[in-house]
Amino acid sequence: MIQVAILGYGYWGPNLARNIAVNPECHLVAIADPRIDRLADAQRRYPGIETCESPGDLLKRKDIDAFAIATPPRSHFELALAALRHGKHVLVEKPLAGSSEQAECLIGEAERRGLTLMVDHTFVYTGAVRKICELVKDPEFGEVYYYDSVRVNLGIFQPDFNILWDLAVHDLSIIDGLLDQPIRAVSATGMSHFEGAENIAYMTLFFDGPLIAHVGVNWLAPVKVRQTLIGGSRKMILYDDVEPSEKVKVYDKGVEVDTTSTPENVRRYLRAYRTGDMWAPKLDTTEALRHVIAEFVRSIATGARPLTDGQAGLRVIRTLEAATESMRLRGQPVEISQQVFIR
Repeated sequence: MIQVAILGYGYWGPNLARNIAVNPECHLVAIADPRIDRLADAQRRYPGIETCESPGDLLKRKDIDAFAIATPPRSHFELALAALRHGKHVLVEKPLAGSSEQAECLIGEAERRGLTLMVDHTFVYTGAVRKICELVKDPEFGEVYYYDSVRVNLGIFQPDFNILWDLAVHDLSIIDGLLDQPIRAVSATGMSHFEGAENIAYMTLFFDGPLIAHVGVNWLAPVKVRQTLIGGSRKMILYDDVEPSEKVKVYDKGVEVDTTSTPENVRRYLRAYRTGDMWAPKLDTTEALRHVIAEFVRSIATGARPLTDGQAGLRVIRTLEAATESMRLRGQPVEISQQVFIR
């Protein structure tokens, strides 16, 4: 049985603890957090686990096989690197690190030591997104034309990074798992209405071929919206994560173009609008984090590469860095190099 400890028991740590505790192939042995009240809550929920205020007290322990890191993002790299250097497998809350250089360092360390490095891109493991991936990769969906997302709410302002690193990271992780092609360039604009980083931003992603993606994120919206449209040449998908039921709806709609006209009459191509049925597929309602922990444990046990491995985290970070640079340049497109897929 894999012995797991959690570093950080604030917002996300309790969710990790709950799902680690119910997995029969691992055992939650310890939790570290600097706040005494949080540790007291953890001990009430999980009698018998060890708690401590400093991660250093746990890193050197030989009876711990893996760490789940849910601390503030500014500490992800330092803690993950220390855990890897002590021979521990690591699951890190998003983002994997604060820069692509840091992410590359973590990937290299994990590979040299034969350890699992995984980033908690939770949305990739939801029933809705896994079903969308299945639908989009079906030939019946056709060629993917666009991905258009709105992710807004009256949010919690983050002191460590701009809104793209907090909210748009979810869409980037979904796109990374959904599309088998790299992002080539990004154009982004944003604004800070208070002291600090941008609290509203719009990001456009460019790929090879006729595919485009657009993501709008906002911490100053009066309502919470989590809505994505994915358009294909034969079908279209509406994904509404706020919807309590029928989060995914598939529309048999599209545009068919008659290209048999002669070159002289190219402007007279006939366009036919096809309208068919709408249906809502049945989704797996298992909590996404349960799948995250199962994937982490499976990777440790078998040595298989997890779906959201360090390379996936690195691709997302490179895009976030390019988008941040583009915002500084008021929307000027920034190329993204070395976006390599390793499946």
